[in-house]
Amino acid sequence: MDDNVHNPYSDPAVVSLRENITEVMQHYFANLKGEEPRHVYDFFLDEIEEPLLSVVMKCTRNNQSEVARILGLSRGTLRAKLKKFGML
Repeated sequence: MDDNVHNPYSDPAVVSLRENITEVMQHYFANLKGEEPRHVYDFFLDEIEEPLLSVVMKCTRNNQSEVARILGLSRGTLRAKLKKFGML
């Protein structure tokens, strides 16, 4: 690998995010109090998706084509997600 290429997965902020996600999920399962976990994947994605979309929209001055490109989504998928979170 080229030493001049930035590896985003070694970035301290990404490592911290991964650690925080792990900690939050462990806390979630430790505090179920006998309840059955349900729809954890969808719940967790919703918690991450909204701030992710918000930040990228702000950084691109609400340029949906640019946001879709950055996130690797089609514009239709992006628009559906923006509607879901009341961002359109």
